[in-house]
Amino acid sequence: MEESTKRYAVVTGANKGLGWGIVKQLASKGVMVVLTARDETRGLEAVEKLNESGLSDHVVFHLLDVMDPASIASLADFIRIQYGKLDILEELRHDGCLKHVQVNNAAIRGTTIDSDASAASKITGTEDDLQNVWKKVLIQNYELAEECLNTNYYGAKRTAEALIPLLQLSDSPRIVNVSSFLSMLKNIPNEWAKGVFSDVDTFTEERIDELLNVFLKDFKEDSLETKGWPASLSAYALSKAAMNAHTRILAKKHPNFCINCICPGFVKTDMSNNTGTLSVDEAAEYPVKLALLPDGGPSGLFFILDKLSCF
Repeated sequence: MEESTKRYAVVTGANKGLGWGIVKQLASKGVMVVLTARDETRGLEAVEKLNESGLSDHVVFHLLDVMDPASIASLADFIRIQYGKLDILEELRHDGCLKHVQVNNAAIRGTTIDSDASAASKITGTEDDLQNVWKKVLIQNYELAEECLNTNYYGAKRTAEALIPLLQLSDSPRIVNVSSFLSMLKNIPNEWAKGVFSDVDTFTEERIDELLNVFLKDFKEDSLETKGWPASLSAYALSKAAMNAHTRILAKKHPNFCINCICPGFVKTDMSNNTGTLSVDEAAEYPVKLALLPDGGPSGLFFILDKLSCF
């Protein structure tokens, strides 16, 4: 592939699991992928594993801690100097004329797991079943919730903001934000929050900040249930709902971009305690398809697997 037509992608949180699977599939399609992780040793090991699969010419590692502005700036400088542009950003956290891409995949649950309760639980894969089991096995606290929001939403947001100037140099800029079915408004009982997220005409980043601050206040006051917030994986669900909303804001602000969010299904990774129903390779196909959409494709939308869904 000639340098002028070569496509470049960034995948965050990609040293294992779904992010690693996305890197593998993008690289196998000829995309030059920057695999990022906040642990250098694990990141280099992930790249070496891909090299053994014959992808050494299409994958490089760069350190990235989405909680550290200096680390984000270092990644942006590397891409600018090394490649001059970015086509795809995939945050966790395509074919045609895919240019520089970033996949946002760096995410955390905001909980710990009661291992004994998890081992005794059986999950069939339905949404109701998953949430009933998670209520029993996942342990939440305020510090983990705050870290979850800072990583999954604010960290991803800062990363996108830093890389958008490089994406603007692409002929076909793409951003794919990996989300979850838990982010859907039907899973957030709080009516005020539903109203805020649904008001697409006046929705702003400041409104997102206000909503998340109210959520954290209620969490600290131990009033999640009485205020109608999700009973399990509360911070994770809110962080992904906020990212969905930010996806719409970015799509409106950058009409020449193709910016979407996707739930890749219930995947067998550390995030699910390896109780998922889809393999990493199966799940990775869906965000990769979004990253490789042809020009003129949809933007500002939410997909579950390959199906368009409501927020």
